[in-house]
Amino acid sequence: MNTRTFFRPNITEVEIAFINDLIARNPSWLRSKLSKELCLIWNWCDHNGNPKDISCRDLLRQLDAKAQICLPKAKFISRKPGYRDHVQLQLHDTSEITSGIKAILPVRIEIVEPRTVQADEFKSLIDQYHYLGFDMTVGENIKYMVYSHQGQLLACLLFGSSAWACAPRDAFIGWNAASRKTNLMHTTNNTRFLILPWVRIPHLASHIIGRVCRRIRADWQKKYGHPVYLLETFVEQNRFKGTCYKAANWIYVGETTGRSRNDRYKTLQVPIKDIYLYPLSTGFMEVLCHGTID
Repeated sequence: MNTRTFFRPNITEVEIAFINDLIARNPSWLRSKLSKELCLIWNWCDHNGNPKDISCRDLLRQLDAKAQICLPKAKFISRKPGYRDHVQLQLHDTSEITSGIKAILPVRIEIVEPRTVQADEFKSLIDQYHYLGFDMTVGENIKYMVYSHQGQLLACLLFGSSAWACAPRDAFIGWNAASRKTNLMHTTNNTRFLILPWVRIPHLASHIIGRVCRRIRADWQKKYGHPVYLLETFVEQNRFKGTCYKAANWIYVGETTGRSRNDRYKTLQVPIKDIYLYPLSTGFMEVLCHGTID
């Protein structure tokens, strides 16, 4: 591949044979080396020109699971479902923080940089205090930590890959399958939003989500070389009412079907979730449907 590609390459039998040949000719390569070399060969990168080797590694694991390739033995053992040794749990100051919202304003919002002490703290907090825990982030994502103006930690947010297909969202946008495949990268999913359980400040959640909405487009542009135009989130009906998203002017567009994307036989029931969207541009539909940048 000579031209730069921002999306997962189309893997045919030719690519599979090439990968197997590359592995056979380089028996000393670890998986990280293999993924980086393939990114260079395919010119697979983000909009800043950085190789997408983490996404490539995910692709290689999928091919290995299907026995289409035979990857070298992993240097580190991946966690099993429910086993969280990839998160270093920490003790946190759980002293109660109660006040009116004016007392802690203006809040300070920081982007969490990877492989830092702050990143370890973020993972530990999400894993211990969010009901979904912390899962490995694959692909483009941004983590935020929010502090009071006195420096007290208040909240954590994670934005990552949007759902590949979601009928109410897709109908709202109006895109077809081809434009969705091309432009899904211009959307992101608020997959985690945690107000720390010892923080009790009325209206804090909607204030934080509103502040993040006003900055995330520029943050994404700076980190990945392209903006996002639409935010999405899924709120479990039997746990939450979505109050903070409603208060921050997110748009309710429907609910999920209660089926998992891994449910091959349509028998697996999962919690039904309300779907909320937040456009970041008045021209978001034109961009997502036709790729016309506003």
